[in-house]
Amino acid sequence: MRTKQENRWAGWGQAALLALLLAVAGGARADFYTYTAPDGSVHFSNVPTDPRYELLMREGGAPAPGPAPAATASRERYAPLVAHAAAETGVPAGLLHAVVQAESNYDPRAVSPKGAVGLMQLMPDTARQYGVADARDPAANLLGGARYLKDLLEQFNNDLSIALAAYNAGPAAVLRNGGAIPPYRETRLYVPKVLKLYRQNGGVSLR
Repeated sequence: MRTKQENRWAGWGQAALLALLLAVAGGARADFYTYTAPDGSVHFSNVPTDPRYELLMREGGAPAPGPAPAATASRERYAPLVAHAAAETGVPAGLLHAVVQAESNYDPRAVSPKGAVGLMQLMPDTARQYGVADARDPAANLLGGARYLKDLLEQFNNDLSIALAAYNAGPAAVLRNGGAIPPYRETRLYVPKVLKLYRQNGGVSLR
């Protein structure tokens, strides 16, 4: 049975922190996870209890895997369509890439258990509202999803976190929760995931 080792430091390099954590753990074999808090402190654990933790090193010292080559190729494949949707709507391309990666990982055939379809996982009613006849068509799906996200940003005063929560849970759920992120686990995980991907894409504030 693994024992939990959790530590918090700021201003250290990851390699040095991992070496120290391994020493603290007594050489135990385990996966290690990390997240950086808003105050800049870095947290490590071998038994993560917070959804903000991400895999850093696998058991035995193997580094966490990077993006799959297939996913990278798909991103490049759809980059021109994302750029077109961004130009048509004014929604940053980096944000659209973040949503696509979180929603479907660039699989235009993806279908969720709730019936959301395509790259940006449009629900049937949303697809109809934005004139998307075939939600599996990448160009149509991206443009429809970008228009929907633009409308959500306008509705929620360019508050990106709230607009993303509405994209995931629906605007009615956000309004029922007083204009805040609804207390759904999926949504609470979705919003920081997309924000992190957006930052990795060079995202900037929309307000």
